[in-house]
Amino acid sequence: MREIVAGMPWWVKWIAVPVIAIVVFGGLIASVLSFVISLLFKVLIFVVLVGGLVFVVRKFMSSSSSRGDW
Repeated sequence: MREIVAGMPWWVKWIAVPVIAIVVFGGLIASVLSFVISLLFKVLIFVVLVGGLVFVVRKFMSSSSSRGDW
């Protein structure tokens, strides 16, 4: 394989082969990127919701315990 590629001009190695790879595997690359981005977005939403829940529960617990002290 190295001998075949070694005999090719530079533009075939650095331009034509990557373009062909993007054309052939472009749909796969796009779907993988879409999956990863949507997964990261869902993780971010989960972290925000859990953080908000913890904040609300702590706020509620601190206000209810301070009322009990009176």
